[in-house]
Amino acid sequence: MNTEKKRFIGAVYIPLTLLVIMWVVKLVELAFNLRFSWLGVHPLRLEGLPGILFSPLLHGDINHLTANSVPFLVLATALFYFYREISIKVLIGIWLLSGVWIWFGGQSGSVHIGASSLIYGLSSFLFVSGLIRKDTRLAALALIVAFLYGSIVWGVFPDFFPKKNISWEGHLGGLVAGIILAFYYKKAGPQRKRYSWEFEEEDDTSEDTEAYWNIKNRDSTS
Repeated sequence: MNTEKKRFIGAVYIPLTLLVIMWVVKLVELAFNLRFSWLGVHPLRLEGLPGILFSPLLHGDINHLTANSVPFLVLATALFYFYREISIKVLIGIWLLSGVWIWFGGQSGSVHIGASSLIYGLSSFLFVSGLIRKDTRLAALALIVAFLYGSIVWGVFPDFFPKKNISWEGHLGGLVAGIILAFYYKKAGPQRKRYSWEFEEEDDTSEDTEAYWNIKNRDSTS
């Protein structure tokens, strides 16, 4: 098995495991006529705090879960493939920050479930982090994310979907969490490859600066 194949299998393992858990939860609900939505985030209610951990694993129906499955798997796998050194930290950060945001900022009396907050967080992290690092591979990934999932940004504006029961607070929380983590981890994980001529330019600049201050000091003492 070649290195890239091993790396891909390692990258898809955790995202696929989480996705399988989501589907198992939904199939158990359907098989036994159960509803686990009470484990979702209930804003500003103590019984809603566990939802910060459990809500991304819960979905309203099969259509809801199906719509989230492919984007989550693709984006999470991209995170673990390209940012493997910090992938766990980023995923946990998005998971918790978006959940806390929903708990504090969600509409009173509402219940929030679904992995869409993770999808928004992963999208914004991959896009912003790719731009920050100025790496050609990561920049290309950022453009792909923008092309495939750029339209989801409208999901943070409730007025665009007045008749749909969507958690725009979760979408917004995930979006903000991804951006925060992209800047927080900008010096961790993959970095842009630097070429020899860049170091030569820095050395030349340092020498010019040193020469300038030497001349300046001689002028001031003469």
